[in-house]
Amino acid sequence: MKRGAETKWLIIALTALLCYTCSDDDSDDDKIGNWAERSTFNEEPRSSSAAFTIGDKGYMGTGYDGDDYLGDFWSYDMNTNSWQQLADFPGIARSSAVSFTIGNNGYIGTGFNGDSNEELGDFYQYNLDTNTWSPIADFGGSPRYGAVGFESDTHGYVGTGFDGDGDKKDFWKYDPTTDTWEEIFGFGGDKRRDGATFKIGTDVYLLSGVSNGIYEEDFWVFDTVDETWTALDDLDDDDDDDFIMRANAVAFNLNDRGYLACGEIGGVAIDIVWEYNPATQDWTERTEFERTARRDAVAFSNGNRAFVTLGRNGTLYLDDNMEFFPTEEQDDDDN
Repeated sequence: MKRGAETKWLIIALTALLCYTCSDDDSDDDKIGNWAERSTFNEEPRSSSAAFTIGDKGYMGTGYDGDDYLGDFWSYDMNTNSWQQLADFPGIARSSAVSFTIGNNGYIGTGFNGDSNEELGDFYQYNLDTNTWSPIADFGGSPRYGAVGFESDTHGYVGTGFDGDGDKKDFWKYDPTTDTWEEIFGFGGDKRRDGATFKIGTDVYLLSGVSNGIYEEDFWVFDTVDETWTALDDLDDDDDDDFIMRANAVAFNLNDRGYLACGEIGGVAIDIVWEYNPATQDWTERTEFERTARRDAVAFSNGNRAFVTLGRNGTLYLDDNMEFFPTEEQDDDDN
């Protein structure tokens, strides 16, 4: 796409966002959902960290704080509302890495280190029981950042992202029993970086992201049992869904619904939250994120509880932590 066309599209997106914000003030009371303040992260505010959830704990590491690329690693206990520092991530410090879980192990790899201006392809396994890291086989595709990661019961998957030469749409499967990566085929969607996924049952939903200055509209579901992709209705098929499209958002599963929160449009951080019902394939807007609008945050979710934390708005790096209750009325007193 020519630069002029990209610029025109971004102007349209920003204009639409401003119109939405102005018209949305009168309709806030009609939305359902409440955000409640939880324990602030212990250390430096940051963005573009990698995160995963096992049981009732969220795990988060790496990222960028505006000055340094980071390699520390932390857990957040949903039950005690507390943070604990764990063994440092052993690879080079980085941001925009990807993560997934298999059983009682978490995995973090790929990413970007700006000090060396380098896209990364190394990968590491975190053992929950021993609080130790072990290197695994390097990612099977080209080194990259801004990819997405997810898992089945037995394998991890990584795809899309930016590898320094261009945006990608390839997907790779990791087998922990053989410590090998294998490319899988069948994804018919667009290239992208900074997309998002959420998992409901054995299905993983992929959406959002940006490529060639265009915010992607396509929406896909991946069946982790038979490893097939199916295209769903584009995000712009319904006029009410215009503001789902974005990049650098967080997505999570809560009570068998999918949620997409925060992110950016045209470089402007947003706080808009949408809920997806897979039974009806409908999107419903929920109460906006009740703190500073942000991009590059992380989310923890065990399926019954969900939290959004960290991120940035411009050069403001954030360390607050909010829990989401999708069926409650908004309550400003718990913020």
